Amino acid sequence: MKKVIIVAALALVGFSTTSCRETKTETKEVVREVEVETEETADEAEGILERTAKEVDKEVNEEVNEEIDKIGNDDGQ
Repeated sequence: MKKVIIVAALALVGFSTTSCRETKTETKEVVREVEVETEETADEAEGILERTAKEVDKEVNEEVNEEIDKIGNDDGQ
Protein backbone atom coordinates (compact mmCIF):
# COMPACT_ATOMS: atom_id res chain seq x y z
CA MET A 1 0.00 0.00 0.00
CA LYS A 2 2.87 2.28 0.80
CA LYS A 3 4.33 1.76 -2.70
CA VAL A 4 1.01 2.56 -4.36
CA ILE A 5 0.69 5.86 -2.47
CA ILE A 6 4.31 6.78 -3.26
CA VAL A 7 3.83 5.97 -6.96
CA ALA A 8 0.54 7.91 -7.04
CA ALA A 9 2.16 10.91 -5.33
CA LEU A 10 5.13 10.86 -7.74
CA ALA A 11 2.76 10.52 -10.71
CA LEU A 12 0.66 13.42 -9.44
CA VAL A 13 3.73 15.61 -8.96
CA GLY A 14 5.09 14.58 -12.37
CA PHE A 15 1.84 15.31 -14.20
CA SER A 16 1.27 18.59 -12.41
CA THR A 17 4.72 19.96 -13.29
CA THR A 18 4.93 18.74 -16.88
CA SER A 19 1.42 19.46 -18.08
CA CYS A 20 1.44 23.13 -17.01
CA ARG A 21 4.66 24.08 -18.73
CA GLU A 22 4.37 26.52 -21.54
CA THR A 23 5.94 25.54 -24.78
CA LYS A 24 8.03 28.32 -26.23
CA THR A 25 7.85 28.88 -29.93
CA GLU A 26 10.47 31.05 -31.52
CA THR A 27 9.37 33.53 -34.13
CA LYS A 28 11.60 35.70 -36.23
CA GLU A 29 10.58 39.08 -37.52
CA VAL A 30 12.09 40.01 -40.84
CA VAL A 31 12.10 43.65 -41.91
CA ARG A 32 12.99 44.58 -45.47
CA GLU A 33 13.86 48.05 -46.60
CA VAL A 34 13.15 48.57 -50.27
CA GLU A 35 13.87 51.71 -52.26
CA VAL A 36 11.50 52.45 -55.10
CA GLU A 37 12.62 54.78 -57.85
CA THR A 38 9.98 56.67 -59.77
CA GLU A 39 10.25 59.27 -62.47
CA GLU A 40 8.80 62.53 -61.28
CA THR A 41 7.40 65.10 -63.62
CA ALA A 42 8.03 68.79 -63.05
CA ASP A 43 4.67 69.18 -61.30
CA GLU A 44 5.29 66.27 -58.95
CA ALA A 45 8.82 67.43 -58.11
CA GLU A 46 7.45 70.68 -56.71
CA GLY A 47 5.60 70.80 -53.47
CA ILE A 48 2.02 71.92 -52.98
CA LEU A 49 3.13 75.36 -51.82
CA GLU A 50 5.10 76.01 -55.00
CA ARG A 51 2.21 74.91 -57.22
CA THR A 52 -0.26 77.04 -55.27
CA ALA A 53 2.07 80.03 -55.44
CA LYS A 54 2.31 79.70 -59.23
CA GLU A 55 -1.47 79.65 -59.56
CA VAL A 56 -1.84 82.72 -57.34
CA ASP A 57 0.89 84.51 -59.32
CA LYS A 58 -0.98 83.81 -62.56
CA GLU A 59 -4.21 85.19 -61.13
CA VAL A 60 -2.52 88.30 -59.73
CA ASN A 61 -0.71 88.94 -63.02
CA GLU A 62 -3.99 88.69 -64.93
CA GLU A 63 -5.64 91.17 -62.55
CA VAL A 64 -2.69 93.56 -62.80
CA ASN A 65 -2.77 93.36 -66.60
CA GLU A 66 -6.50 94.12 -66.59
CA GLU A 67 -5.97 97.17 -64.39
CA ILE A 68 -3.11 98.36 -66.64
CA ASP A 69 -5.39 97.98 -69.65
CA LYS A 70 -8.12 100.02 -67.92
CA ILE A 71 -5.66 102.80 -67.09
CA GLY A 72 -4.27 102.72 -70.61
CA ASN A 73 -7.76 103.17 -72.07
CA ASP A 74 -8.25 106.43 -70.18
CA ASP A 75 -5.71 108.24 -72.40
CA GLY A 76 -8.25 108.82 -75.17
CA GLN A 77 -10.76 110.75 -73.03
